[in-house]
Amino acid sequence: MRNSNSGEHLWSLVMARDAKSDGRFVYAVKSTGIFCRPTCPSRRPRQDNVEFFTTPVQARSAGYRACQRCKPEQPNAQLGKIEAACRLIDQHLEDTLHLPEMAAHVGLSPFHFQRLFKRTLGISPRQYQQAQRGRRYKRALQTESRITDAVYEAGYSSSSRAYENSNAHLGMTPTSFRRGGEGVLINYTIIPSELGRILVATTARGVCAVRFGASASALESELRQEFSAATLRRDDRALQPAVEAIRSLLAGSPSLTHVPVDIQGTAFQQRVWQAIRQIPAGQTRSYTELAKQVGAPRAVRAVASACASNPAALVVPCHRVVQKSGKLAGYRWGLERKAALLRAEGSGQH
Repeated sequence: MRNSNSGEHLWSLVMARDAKSDGRFVYAVKSTGIFCRPTCPSRRPRQDNVEFFTTPVQARSAGYRACQRCKPEQPNAQLGKIEAACRLIDQHLEDTLHLPEMAAHVGLSPFHFQRLFKRTLGISPRQYQQAQRGRRYKRALQTESRITDAVYEAGYSSSSRAYENSNAHLGMTPTSFRRGGEGVLINYTIIPSELGRILVATTARGVCAVRFGASASALESELRQEFSAATLRRDDRALQPAVEAIRSLLAGSPSLTHVPVDIQGTAFQQRVWQAIRQIPAGQTRSYTELAKQVGAPRAVRAVASACASNPAALVVPCHRVVQKSGKLAGYRWGLERKAALLRAEGSGQH
């Protein structure tokens, strides 16, 4: 019997290579006849080419064969240790868990535990705890009647610690987030370019969106959908400095790493985006090199996913990230734009 859970939810777990989902279901690819673990390192197929099964036995019965890379019919002892560590962290978000304590819990040395954890999930145990606290904090803000209650419900030791971390997790103050973004002002403008229309949007903290599009109306609609509770105001004059910076980037100028940004993402995505901002104009980096740079050499697919999720084109110049062979890979705003941007910068081999 096929898995009765939401296909969209299961697909999101596959795309995230969610370690906790390993052993709970498998996904099968119709075109290849192969079924895999959710954490399989193989290239992800199209969503409409996938179906889900609760067990490998069910997938076998439906005529699929097991993947030789992730071996979904064999127990994964190492992955089980990471799952156990994640459960430990989730159960003690309010506590300070030290690396030796977590390593001992799963029977590994601190060095090997840290290395295995980061290799599997792409982030350190400490970053995982921070991210989980952030998620719980968001949920608590939506349900608790007082901000202080939400702080302690999420496992922060004090309100000051929560507010210190709020920018990374929320992109706005806790009170603003609790109100669904109400009161947050986002100024935006739309400018023409040789590569199509470009929307530039900023909050008081920095640039929150830079996007290419075919029409102004489509770009405005997308912005309103993403920031549905914020106050959006078109202000061409106020955004003139940001527009000048964007135009200089379009012309191939060096990266403007001093331009402040206010973009939301996971701890891992933030690390990738920050690393991308350090790539000089006229140079490129491969997804593999970028994965090594952020300390997760095996998380190449996760790096590619972070590039695809980048909300601020040009300011976070993900067009400078290419395949290991030098070929252009996917770009959120189209390969033609990616190629044009690299030509403008005179990018060659790095």
